[in-house]
Amino acid sequence: MITAIVLIDCATDSIPEVADALANLPGVSEVYSVAGGVDLIAIVRVREFDQIAEVIAGGISKTDGVINTDTHIAFQAYSRHDLEEAFAIGFTDAD
Repeated sequence: MITAIVLIDCATDSIPEVADALANLPGVSEVYSVAGGVDLIAIVRVREFDQIAEVIAGGISKTDGVINTDTHIAFQAYSRHDLEEAFAIGFTDAD
């Protein structure tokens, strides 16, 4: 699995709409609204390097409201924890 972290600048008045549109693109696994130098961070996960260009240049960059992107390809993951467990607050599933 190839992971790319995409830093995204977008039109300030359309951040929620851009985030929703990006989250629905194939290959985009997560989109975060963040504080700091960019508006959104998208996590892209694909099986082949060729798909990176399809998702980012062909999808993210062409989404209305996206002004600029800065892509970082991940080489190795050092933490493999389950995100759902990390954010769990002690509730159990009700049957």
